[in-house]
Amino acid sequence: MKDFSKYQGIFPAFYACYDKEGWVDGQAVRALAKYLLDKGVKGLYVGGSSGECIYQSVAERKETLEQVMSEVGGKLTIIAHVACNNTADSRELAAHAESLGVDAIAAIPPIYFHLPPKGIAKYWNDISAAAPNTDFVIYNIPQLAGVALTVPLLQEMLKNPRVIGVKNSSMPVQDIQMWRDEGAVVFNGPDEQLLSGLAAGAIGGIGGTYAVMPELYLEILRCFESGELEKGREVQNECCRVIYKMCSTQGNMYAVIKEIIRLQGGPDVGGVRAPLLELVDSDQPIIAEAHEMIQAAIAKYRG
Repeated sequence: MKDFSKYQGIFPAFYACYDKEGWVDGQAVRALAKYLLDKGVKGLYVGGSSGECIYQSVAERKETLEQVMSEVGGKLTIIAHVACNNTADSRELAAHAESLGVDAIAAIPPIYFHLPPKGIAKYWNDISAAAPNTDFVIYNIPQLAGVALTVPLLQEMLKNPRVIGVKNSSMPVQDIQMWRDEGAVVFNGPDEQLLSGLAAGAIGGIGGTYAVMPELYLEILRCFESGELEKGREVQNECCRVIYKMCSTQGNMYAVIKEIIRLQGGPDVGGVRAPLLELVDSDQPIIAEAHEMIQAAIAKYRG
């Protein structure tokens, strides 16, 4: 039986890193990867929603992954999201990821045109075939992709020996239980329910806010593993309050997160790419408050 221990833990979704002109900045990519390595996370999820993948070219996504692997490859478990809205580009990214030695690739279903399950399965299997020696993770995020994973579709995909499981970003915790019952490894996606997802059988978590407060998510995992569920609920609630605060700005949440990382003494990884909204002046007090909330929670629960 295959050992999936390398997937057990906290995986921050890696943010897009830009220079002052708005282009991918390899030095910033490496700095952010090193910053997260030093925080003690298990791995990184590169090229997904937090990486602004749908707004980047194939070349930019390759550059980001190359820099991540150069900095932390072999030190962290790396899952590379390779989906584009066409099969050819997705296969190119999958083959490239395998050539770099990533641990797994992942893909959302095609967006805009809602394909039938047979079409989605072919799309995913065609991508997997371009990286035949690499684990494959289905990315289920129906609220953005517009298509939801179903049990029959998962059963069909599990016929592919490279398919190991699901990054589940749907909100019902029940979905985690369903995918687990089919024999899939499941990563909890919604950050607001990491503790619930772990209780439902998730092997770990992949989250868009993990990198701004990894200490707190690592503590939730520790509390779950040690049976300290009441403390785990307290930390989860603190994370949720921070998320709600960060979402109350006019600028995009990833722009908020990048600013907070700078306030924490982390690397400057730029802003966000249009059409995502940059920060406005009225966002700064909210950002400062969210930063203070994070620091207070870390001091309380990890101090």
